[in-house]
Amino acid sequence: MINQKLNSAINWQKYLQYFEWDKILTNLIQSIIWIIFFSILFIIIRKIGRGLINHFFKRYRSKYADNFVEKRISTFHSLSLNVFMYSLWFFWIYSILSVIGIPVGTLVASAGIFSLAIGLGAQGFVSDIVSGFFIILEKQAEVGEYVQIGTIKGTVAAVGLRTTQIVSDDGTLNFIPNRSITTISNMSRNNMVAMIQITILPETPIQQALEIIEQVNTKKTPEYPEIVDSPNVLGTVTLPTGKLALQINITAKNGTQGKISHDFLGFYLEALQQADILLPSQNYPNQ
Repeated sequence: MINQKLNSAINWQKYLQYFEWDKILTNLIQSIIWIIFFSILFIIIRKIGRGLINHFFKRYRSKYADNFVEKRISTFHSLSLNVFMYSLWFFWIYSILSVIGIPVGTLVASAGIFSLAIGLGAQGFVSDIVSGFFIILEKQAEVGEYVQIGTIKGTVAAVGLRTTQIVSDDGTLNFIPNRSITTISNMSRNNMVAMIQITILPETPIQQALEIIEQVNTKKTPEYPEIVDSPNVLGTVTLPTGKLALQINITAKNGTQGKISHDFLGFYLEALQQADILLPSQNYPNQ
């Protein structure tokens, strides 16, 4: 038993003697030094590159006061930073893999590895880039504009090659893959309509209520330069719930329709209340 253990130890010693430990240690230290060097270089280039891009767009932005041009510049500013960071990360990973001895060029050229990359998601990545390119080229959405994509509504924070970032009204930052975007509803290009609906009862004196609404429009509309056309009082409409309502449409400059809707709804309710016209919300608080 003792002889077997001695023979096993001797065999391991002979096996380990085949390794050139000094050379292995030297190569390891060199690889670590190169990795640290490329990492520091990456950090320096990233800081300088971001600074130059920000400085360039800051100077370019100061030459223009037009709101649409400002949004266009902000979009390309975001895109430039996006492309710069993707490129920098690619070269850093390529350098690190080359340092540790992985033949990156051979792997990329290999059909088998390329097929594997597609299977792991490269196809979706390419689709994101192509979709993002057309979103920017066709000016479907600019940074700072208010849009709706699917069920997400908010302000565009960034339009990148892979994702579009939307800040919701409650502050939530949504990252939407470009390939999943099928429809963009842009609410910052044209004048918008503030649709105001006041729920009423069947016994509500409709004609009197309409006259009060017209009086409010005549008095308050001149105080709002955002309103681009006279309010359109549609009259009585039936809501999807089956309830009756008085609807008023007010066309306003984009971005101001929310404020117009809130303010005028308050004006209407206050005037109707002063005229002792009861509304469902007053008689039935739970409705």
